[in-house]
Amino acid sequence: MGRVGVDLYPTPDQVRRPLSRIDRYDRFVGGFAGNVATGLARLGIRTAIASRVGDDGHGRFVHDFLVAEGVGVQWLVVDTELRTALAFCEVWPPDRFPITFYRTPTCPDWRLSRTDLDLEAMAQVPLLYVTGTGLARSPSRETTIEAMTKHTGRTIFDLDHRGVLWEHAENYRLYAMLACRYADVVVGNSEEVMVATGVTDERAAATAILSLGPSIVFAKRGQDGCAVHEAAGTTEVRGFPVQVSNGLGAGDAFAAALGYGLLLQLPLERTVALANAAGAMVATKIPCSAAMPSLSELEAFLEERRG
Repeated sequence: MGRVGVDLYPTPDQVRRPLSRIDRYDRFVGGFAGNVATGLARLGIRTAIASRVGDDGHGRFVHDFLVAEGVGVQWLVVDTELRTALAFCEVWPPDRFPITFYRTPTCPDWRLSRTDLDLEAMAQVPLLYVTGTGLARSPSRETTIEAMTKHTGRTIFDLDHRGVLWEHAENYRLYAMLACRYADVVVGNSEEVMVATGVTDERAAATAILSLGPSIVFAKRGQDGCAVHEAAGTTEVRGFPVQVSNGLGAGDAFAAALGYGLLLQLPLERTVALANAAGAMVATKIPCSAAMPSLSELEAFLEERRG
């Protein structure tokens, strides 16, 4: 549920250039909801997206790509007034990937309302993903919180901190902490966990989130792996160092594989290993959604690095 749009990435010969000097792009479906839905579908999970796109060529591109990937689009609403959200991305490997968002003052997925959805049907799904960006504007904010409060399955809240997308950056913490009260699982990188709580120690920040109700907090650390924080303590699962081409989609690949493991009730360490591997694989590619791995590709990656 949440952010979907079009990512415009520089063609391979245009990397390491500022936006002002890029003149050729490749187009991909992007945004948390678009990427994670694709990632789950490629892992064999029956998946639907709840979002909005514009009544334009980019919106039809998003719709057709998701249909081809096997993602349910019954809750992908066409907005007849606003145009599909765009994100222009610069690529400066290994660790700088600025994004210029075309989403403000608002965009279709921020206009997602309860009348767009069957919240009673959504309440019954075993796994619901929502994100911090979905809380940045109304009515998406209220729709997201209502979906969380009604949901009877496991709810994953991805902190997805994008300060530039908030009219008042200080409100992020307020709404992120509210959403944590209705989440079962919270996911974010180490910095996001601390930003969401205002606590400058990762374990202490995770403990603050756990005190609100979630049973587990996953703090991503890039190639260093992931810290799994529970009330009883912290487990660290190693990562997979790779040559990074684009780090922007790695977190969404992690989230998709994490959901796969949780749905299948795999051992926690196995689940996080799959998630770390998915993130590493996508980080070696330029696209996000189009680079999401299949289960066989994930297994092959893990086997190659076993031991």
